[in-house]
Amino acid sequence: MNKIWILVTKEARDGFRNRWVIMITLVMTVLSLGISVLGSTPTGTTSVSPLAVTVVSLSSLSIFFIPLIALLLAYDSVVGEAERGTLTLLLTHPISRTQVILGKFIGHLFLLTIAIVIGYGVAGLAVSFSAEEGFAVQEWNSFLKLLLSSVLLGAVFLSIGYVISSAARERAVAAAVAIGIWLVFVLLYDMGLLALLASDGGHVINGSVVKWLMLFNPTDSYRMYNLTSSNDTALLSGMAWLSAANRVSGMSLILILVLWIIAPLTAACAVFKRRQL
Repeated sequence: MNKIWILVTKEARDGFRNRWVIMITLVMTVLSLGISVLGSTPTGTTSVSPLAVTVVSLSSLSIFFIPLIALLLAYDSVVGEAERGTLTLLLTHPISRTQVILGKFIGHLFLLTIAIVIGYGVAGLAVSFSAEEGFAVQEWNSFLKLLLSSVLLGAVFLSIGYVISSAARERAVAAAVAIGIWLVFVLLYDMGLLALLASDGGHVINGSVVKWLMLFNPTDSYRMYNLTSSNDTALLSGMAWLSAANRVSGMSLILILVLWIIAPLTAACAVFKRRQL
């Protein structure tokens, strides 16, 4: 465990040294503040909590932004060090390859968690303090769920990034595959699902089938978890139409995200063990 902790602290120091954390945190703070302020403006004369609107807005931002940042952090973690020759030097020390993957993963997840908590926390506090309803009566339960699931979403794509980095032989190839993975999970999967629904016309693909198809995509599981976390978020996001039979429990969606973390991370460790340096 001490060896893993040494790698965690190394990745954290490197992240602060090259200003990755500062840059990501600033970008997330600016984007989340802008989206939250603009998104909560129309709720001034309604009974909907401004923080609930913020949760819906930040959920949409997270689906596009967090997977991209996570993949950019992880895609060259192995192949990049292999090209620079530092990976061979690292493995001369008494440390296993599994410990290398786990240490790097935890270190990058720590950096990403800092950016998410600060960026989204600033936006949530700003909206809550400026709301007429008062700070204490806001949708804090939904907001805390957003923070937790956003960290898990980042962990999912970090683990996918480690599979890519462990398997690729060149950084350019790893970068291309990472962007392709981002496009598939964030854009192309849902576009394909919409095309399938449009072509079927509701004859074969019903609400239950759509639900199961969405559960195969971690970003859709994340979306379902946050947009159905309360009546306000479900109403604002258009997810209120889901019947009780087609809704998935929050615990099940969290479990799906956790499995999406464990499976690729296990695969990354297995691939890295067989990698020839």
